[in-house]
Amino acid sequence: MSQAAGKATRHRVLIVDDEESMRLFLARILANGLKVEVTLAGTCEQALRMAGNYAYDAILLDLLMPGVGGFEVLREIRRASPNVATPVIVVSVLADQATKDRCMRAGASAYVVKPVERASLIATVKAQFAGRGKPKPPGK
Repeated sequence: MSQAAGKATRHRVLIVDDEESMRLFLARILANGLKVEVTLAGTCEQALRMAGNYAYDAILLDLLMPGVGGFEVLREIRRASPNVATPVIVVSVLADQATKDRCMRAGASAYVVKPVERASLIATVKAQFAGRGKPKPPGK
């Protein structure tokens, strides 16, 4: 396979978190463990702009962010964007079942609790890539 062909098959992941250290940590895990191309967003508004302009292969989304917040970002992505069917993996410190259920009803594909374990995150993202053709509609 040529180098250009290898690059064409690389997955692109958007990481949304207001903490720079967490964005960089998640990016390092994915870039090293899965060899994906990573795009970073530090605000909800930036995330919505990026998700509105490009279809990613997966989105990692923090919930507790200033501005409209992660729940609203998830709803907007599922409502109208090129990422309506893109797997959205919520990565949050909130570990309660009610929050997880709320996210899944809003259209999240998976939920990972911080602190993030490298192997668990890689397995979760791989599983979402494998099931990419099967979007999870909100409310299911």
